[in-house]
This record gives sequence, structure tokens and C-alpha cells, in this order.
Amino acid sequence: MNGPPTTQHELNPRWCLAYDTIDRHDTDRLIEWLRTYPRLTKGTVTCDFESRWSNWLNSSHSIFCNSGSSANLLMYYALLASGRLRNKKVIVPSVGWVTSIAPAIQFGFEPIMCEADSETFGLDLDHLETLLKQHHAQTVMLVQVLGVPHKMRELMALKARYEFVLLEDACAAIGATYEGRRVGSFGDMGSFSFYFGHQMSTIEGGMVSTDDSKMRDLLLMLRSHGWSKDLDRATHHSLVTRYGIDDFHSPFVFYEPGFNLRSTDLNAFIGIGQLEKLDWMTEQRRQNHARYLARLSGSFYVQRHPADSEVASISVGLLAESRQQRQRIVQALSARGVETRIFSAGNLGLHPFWMNRYGAASFPVADRIHHCGFFLPNHPSLSEEDIATISTIVLEAA
Repeated sequence: MNGPPTTQHELNPRWCLAYDTIDRHDTDRLIEWLRTYPRLTKGTVTCDFESRWSNWLNSSHSIFCNSGSSANLLMYYALLASGRLRNKKVIVPSVGWVTSIAPAIQFGFEPIMCEADSETFGLDLDHLETLLKQHHAQTVMLVQVLGVPHKMRELMALKARYEFVLLEDACAAIGATYEGRRVGSFGDMGSFSFYFGHQMSTIEGGMVSTDDSKMRDLLLMLRSHGWSKDLDRATHHSLVTRYGIDDFHSPFVFYEPGFNLRSTDLNAFIGIGQLEKLDWMTEQRRQNHARYLARLSGSFYVQRHPADSEVASISVGLLAESRQQRQRIVQALSARGVETRIFSAGNLGLHPFWMNRYGAASFPVADRIHHCGFFLPNHPSLSEEDIATISTIVLEAA
């Protein structure tokens, strides 16, 4: 047998890290809609969801796709296909998720890894500026780590100074705000994930938002094979005219080497319902986050969000003093039925996908997150008593 036997708490924890935001009301609503025998593949409901999302985010354009990871892939490839890049160097975060970086590798970019900020765990801005001066990278990928907003005023000042394209991964930060503005709306393109356990869910799903109409057109084509059928009539007609396409061929002409990353109207229908209660769910997460920090921030290293910003975390992350302390806490949580895990993916520069290509990327802050970080549950179903109990387990084990 490899390792200790699995306990019943590990199989069925009392307090799960994630809890489905699709509740009985959402399911009943979906069943009622399905009884109308609607079209289920991508159609008008998807367009409606995209429009509602853009209004909520205060963004001009949004493109619904099948996952947050696909949203990142679309951002990278749309930028590559835009012809705007002078070079393919991209600065990527050490703390985030593999699919914040993987498309850069897959599409032949030259990724350069950046240390994590000691407060927000986003990009360390001093290190970022050093890398910009050294490499003249034209693209920067920012992850809004765990729903804690980054220092956007300072980052946007660097963007203006060095004129880079900002890809903003807000997949795990839906509902977080900085100076009254929702994260995911700062970048030239922003990505979001609607995976189970995130701030809202469409079962699987993602979104890319942008204020750039030319990027929108590229994203729409790349999402669906590279054809122009999803574009507005004027843009579609201009392509047909430019290439001399006849009416019979025009629906099936591919202008870009695209993908099939579409979602469905079924997922979009769920998303519309989720969006209606998103602000309420986000507020519950904010309150839970604050309750955890009130009990635990004096004993553990935690993320600190900038002034005039609001957190929307999918889990609450803590850093232990050592690997040994983390191990004690994790064992205690597991024994008491509290699900936990490493902090996000730790330092991505210590994962084989990176080390096998570029060698280990080791940084003080990112390494501590990797070796000492762990998650506590945060979702709208938790009560104040639940948080008190979980916090007590952690403190007693420390």
C-alpha cells in the first residue's frame, strides 16, 4: 500500500473546499427551460449571457467558451494572430495555474517567470520592471491570485511606461474589485472561469472580455474553427468581399486556423441564473474571508489586498511557518473532516512542465507559497460557526 489508508473524512469531508453554486432552484429552473425543448448548442442564449456578462463587468465585448483554460488559450492565440507583437517574449507569474502559462509554451512564446508579490501574491512589481528592462517583453500575463486584487494602479503605470500588452487572468477572482472596478477589466483581454467551486459555475465554462473590437472579432473566429459566422454582418460581409467568396461557400470559409472551444446554450442558461445571484454569493465569500483573517491572520502569513479593494476568494490561503507545521495542520484538518490542499499550484517554476524546459525557477515568496501554503474552505454555504470551528482546528494544530 502506498501511504496511509484513506479515512472516511478524506472520502466524505464535512467541510469541502468547494461547494456547487448550482443549487436546487437553478436545477429546477433548468428543467423547466428544457421542457420547452430549446436549442441546446450555441445560439441566442449564449449571446444573451455574453451581453449580460459584459454589462456586469463593464466591458465592451465578451466571448463565452468551454473553460477558463480555453479562455487563456484564446487570449494568447488572438494576440499572436493580431500581428501586433514585435516579439514573442511574455512575462508570466510564478504563482497561478498551469494554463496561465501553457498556451505561451504551446504557441512558441518565450516565457520569462516573475517572482510573486509579498502581499497580494500577484506579480512582484520590482522584479517585473527589472525583467521588462532586461528582456523588453511585449506581453505580460497577470493572475489575480485567489480573488485578492493586485496593485493595479502601480501595474498600469508600468504598462503605460513600457507599453506592454496585459493579459489578465481573473479566473479565480470573479467579483473582486480594485478602486471600484472589477478585476478582469484592466487588461487588454481578461479571462474568467466558471468551473465548479469558483465564484459562479456553468458546470464547465469560461469567458474572455475585451474593449478591443478587432480582438473580439479574432476571438470569435478562433473560438469557432476560424470561420466568420459569429461576426456582425458588416464584418462578415467585408471578409467575404475581400476574398471574393460566393454566398454558397461563405458560411464555411475559414479565415484563421481556429479551434472549437465553444460552450452551449445549456451552459449559458445556467450562467444567466448564476449571474443574477453572483453579487450575493461574492458578498458571502467576502464575509467568510474576513472572518477567517480575523481569527488567523495574527498567527499565519496571509495575502494582503490593497486599500480600496475588495476580495472575492474561492478559498482562503494561509502560509505556515514551515513544512512541518503545515503537515501537522493538514493532518489535523483531514482528521476532523476539513478538506484542504496546497496553495493553488504553489510555485509553477518548480513543476516538471517548466523545469524540463527552462530549469527550476526559484524565488523566496513563491517558494514559501509552494512549500508552506494550504487552503481552507470558502463558499456561500459556510456558516460563521463553521469558520470558527475550522479556525480552531488550525490554531490547535499549529
